[in-house]
Amino acid sequence: MKLKRLALALILLLAAPLAQAQDLKMAVTTSFQNSGLADVLLPRIKADTGINVQLIVVGTGQALRLGAAGDVDAVLVHARAAEEKFLAGGHGMHRREIMYNDFVLIGPADDPAGIAGAASATDALQRIAGAQAPFVSRGDDSGTHKKEKSLWKAAGLGDAPEGSWYRPAGAGMGATLNVASGMNAYVMADRASWLNFGNKGDLKLLYAGDPALFNQYAYIPVNPEKHPNVRSDLALKLEDWLVGEPAEKLINAYRIQGEQLFTFNARR
Repeated sequence: MKLKRLALALILLLAAPLAQAQDLKMAVTTSFQNSGLADVLLPRIKADTGINVQLIVVGTGQALRLGAAGDVDAVLVHARAAEEKFLAGGHGMHRREIMYNDFVLIGPADDPAGIAGAASATDALQRIAGAQAPFVSRGDDSGTHKKEKSLWKAAGLGDAPEGSWYRPAGAGMGATLNVASGMNAYVMADRASWLNFGNKGDLKLLYAGDPALFNQYAYIPVNPEKHPNVRSDLALKLEDWLVGEPAEKLINAYRIQGEQLFTFNARR
């Protein structure tokens, strides 16, 4: 009898942490996953808070549509104008900046358009268009795609240039980089995804540093007043962790080949 009680107590003890774990659905940008940062943060989030974060990895546009439908509890995205529209529609509780990195322009090592010597990001795109050098776009309404379209527009070429040299992939960052590598084409990527990308082929980082390429990531809990089904209690608990010291240390310490991929900038 004592052995049975001991066995039962052991089973309950082992099961307790699992029973306490609570699931939260968060729609995130592909760069959060492709960079490898999710693999660093999620285990620590579960250990510290008991929240099991279930990621829905999509572009920013789709992430916000999932939030607007109440299909997720929170979003982590990187396109401020779209985020503010989401909030104006009453779909989010508030917007909290968490971290940033930058966008970079990648291309063939021999750089036929000469973008390495460009004076600005728009100058780099104008050089690519002028040379009609192959360029692969995400083409998926992601935060990266939204930024790219704004830069083409600033370069005087509309939301997207015309011509067979411009190739929308309609895919995530990793898949788009693979297409660019296969074609030896130019492409815009977030720095973190590029650094963690294994199939670089003959591609190189050719242009970076323009303030227009700044890339801010923000967290938005979905509004329970509009979507009563969402776990706003868990979303706010996760937010507290994301702006805290453990998150700051992990985000700032995450490096690939000695290079920091993200910088924590949440205000407490």
